[in-house]
Amino acid sequence: MALLLIIGLTWIPIISVPSAQAIIEPELEKTVLDIIRQHPEVLIESVQAYQKQQQEQQKQFIQSFVSQLATHPQTIIADSPITGPLTQKNILIEFSDFQCPYCQQAYETVKTFMDSHDEVTLVYKHFPLSSIHPQAMAAAKASWAAGEQGKFWPYYDALFMQQEKLGEKLYLEIANNLNLDINQFQRNRNSKRANLAIEKDMELARQIGIQGTPLFVFNGQFFSGAVPLSTLETALSP
Repeated sequence: MALLLIIGLTWIPIISVPSAQAIIEPELEKTVLDIIRQHPEVLIESVQAYQKQQQEQQKQFIQSFVSQLATHPQTIIADSPITGPLTQKNILIEFSDFQCPYCQQAYETVKTFMDSHDEVTLVYKHFPLSSIHPQAMAAAKASWAAGEQGKFWPYYDALFMQQEKLGEKLYLEIANNLNLDINQFQRNRNSKRANLAIEKDMELARQIGIQGTPLFVFNGQFFSGAVPLSTLETALSP
């Protein structure tokens, strides 16, 4: 393990050697620890400066994200499933988790909103919170596999409408009900491509700074949680 001394914004390795030879000279270790004990403010200031730098980078990324979405939406949409007309106005991006109860609540709101506005494009981005929702990733992969056969949105509907039943039996049941090729469905949901597609969405969410679901991006505005219908209506461009 390398011993690190934080100075300013820089993490300076004092010793960095292969793990098999990771031996810190006692005198050097003592010197570094003495410096830290005598000047603990250096650590605090360094962490605060680092956090400020990270926040600024995140702010810049969000600004770039919103700008691209307004001018070149396809760069943000990429291969994500969409429904509705693809225009540069009224693009609603949903970062969601199929096992999240708030996402299920928001699903009802979004469905009502989309049914009333055929000028809106809905884009789905995966953000399964596997640490608290054990079926989130499996459901995400199953929906992605359904999308490979052109059935993402009916699969999406079925998952949210039967959220309390999430599990292997339901995933296959929905696939059969939608007349999917089951062999292809099984191959696709267990493929590296499924992992990569979902991880790409999750990385975008992390760069934006999303920590929970659902989160919506609509006409340059960000809305978290089970967004009310009135909020989406207000954000709708004329």
